[in-house]
Amino acid sequence: MQHLTPVNMAALHARAVTDLRPWTRVEFSSLMDSPHVFACGDLAAFALGRVVLDEAELLTLVTDPDQRRQGLGARQLDRFHETARKCGAVTAFLEVAADNTPAIALYAKAGYAQTGLRKAYYAKLSGEKIDAVIMSRVLDDA
Repeated sequence: MQHLTPVNMAALHARAVTDLRPWTRVEFSSLMDSPHVFACGDLAAFALGRVVLDEAELLTLVTDPDQRRQGLGARQLDRFHETARKCGAVTAFLEVAADNTPAIALYAKAGYAQTGLRKAYYAKLSGEKIDAVIMSRVLDDA
């Protein structure tokens, strides 16, 4: 199995994120240089997270478009939770585009609840502004 690198993370992000600006190799590299940031997954799906003190943030969760609806995203989300707990996090949060209903459903199924809303946070490539739904959950063993 090939190891995740900023190059292949950026390539997968570009394949999966088609309506927003995908993250670049430089952005992934900069994030991965932080001792607080971790990645779990492979070239089919990965989660990128950050733990600061007792709080974990899911920075991105990406699944290859050709391999969606197979449970890969849920598996990487579980790995994110597990790794975050091992790093001392007791809560996790994320932001997701309000129109990304499959992701919102995945997060809700994993125990996340909406805790806030950022109006017009995301700018689609079309120029349309989309709200960001802020979701969080306690990181227990469930």
